[in-house]
Formats: sequence, structure tokens, C-alpha cells
Amino acid sequence: MKIISWNVNGIRAAAKKWFRDFVSEYDPDILCVQETKAFEDQFLKEVGELEWYNYIWHTGERAGYAGTAVFYKSGLKISEVKNHFEHREHFHTDGRMTQIETDDFVLINGYFPNGWTRADGTEMLTYKLDFYNHLIEYCNNLKESGKQVIITGDFNICHQAIDIARPKENENTIGFLPIEREKIWELFLNGYTDVWRNKHPDLADVYSWWSMRAGARPRNVGWRIDYFAVTDEILERVKHIEYLTDVMGSDHCPVVLEI
Repeated sequence: MKIISWNVNGIRAAAKKWFRDFVSEYDPDILCVQETKAFEDQFLKEVGELEWYNYIWHTGERAGYAGTAVFYKSGLKISEVKNHFEHREHFHTDGRMTQIETDDFVLINGYFPNGWTRADGTEMLTYKLDFYNHLIEYCNNLKESGKQVIITGDFNICHQAIDIARPKENENTIGFLPIEREKIWELFLNGYTDVWRNKHPDLADVYSWWSMRAGARPRNVGWRIDYFAVTDEILERVKHIEYLTDVMGSDHCPVVLEI
């Protein structure tokens, strides 16, 4: 099974240019997208149904902001779909989570808060850390009920210095703050493994996001903030993981997991 995760930074623009071609070329069984920045009806109006796929969509309440979706092949046996965390309405309003469940695993597709202060002055780092707290609790409940779990998406945190091109210069930058790195480490310590780093413990200079300023991507001045984190039984089944760093169209690149 091939699962691809990608922060597309606006799915309507992507759909007009390359979205269908990408899906046709890479043929994922499941495609998780983040930062759709569109309501479901806007996507359908401009793109229409994606052939061979069903989907679960989660749009926030603000137009052009956040949002996630999971596309899955029509023949895939799905027992449940969900687009919210129970009892956490303040996360639901941004459209940050979509979930599907198969006979083998629960897949959670998340667009984690970036933590930057909003334009209206609202402090968002606390919101980001709270999102992590709830995700850990939520996924642990799934695990304790006997589920195997795959968490993917834009985590908006670099875990280690090897995951960022300029660690010293960014040690006081949102996305690489010690308090954030401790939080993603807490997630991993709760029984979820960063698949890429597990398979490539010492491989540097592989990133998933590059600033659009100052030619960061051609110079590979990037951050690895898009992950697959999985429970132990899923880790044993991993055949391949890859960052498609040559695939353009967004300020993020896709991540491919094969199990």
C-alpha cells in the first residue's frame, strides 16, 4: 500500500496546474493533503470528482485558511471516516484533522498549527502545544483500544538539528523552539516512531519545506516538518519511505510511505 502526504498550500491552484497529473503518475492508494485552503464545494466546482477515489474533507470556518482532506481508492475497505477530534471544537473550526480507518490501522492526517502570532495579535504557540497534547491523548486512546496508528501531515516542528539546514540561526524561531521540540519528542516517546529518521538515522540535508524567499529551495535551505509517525506493528511493515524533493507545486514536497 502506498500512502502519500503533502501540504499542497492551496488545492484549487494545485488542481488547475498539476494535481491530477501527480495523482496519475504516483498512483497512491491513499493521498493525505493539508492546507487545502478551500471549501469542499469550491474544490468540486473547479476540479470535480477525482476518478477512482473517494474522500473525506475537513474545511475550517475561514475561507482560504488551513483545511485537510484524505483521498482513498474506491476499492479500499474503509470502516470509518472522521473529520474532528471529539470534545475539542476549537481545533475543529480550523479544519486541521481528517481520519480514515481500515481493517489494519487508523490513519490521522493533520495540519498542525504553526504557532506564529496571528495578524490580530492572538498568541498561537499555546494553541499549538495544546493541539499536540490532545493529539497524543487521542492517539493513545486509539492505541490502548488495540488500534495500530499512522499519523501524518505537516507537523510544523523540526525535531532535531539534523532536520533543519540552519539550526543555530533558528534556535529561537517558531518551529524549532526547545519547548516545541520537547513536545514532538513526547509524541515519539508515547510509542510513535518517526519512520524516516528510523530508517535514515544519520542522513542530513533532506527537507520537506523551504521558504519561498531568497531562493531557499534551490539552495536546499529547508526544514523537515512533514512526517509519518507510526506504531510498532506498522513500523515492522514499512517497505519504503521517501521525500519527493524534486516534485514542485508547493513550498512543501510530498512524502511517500509504502507498507
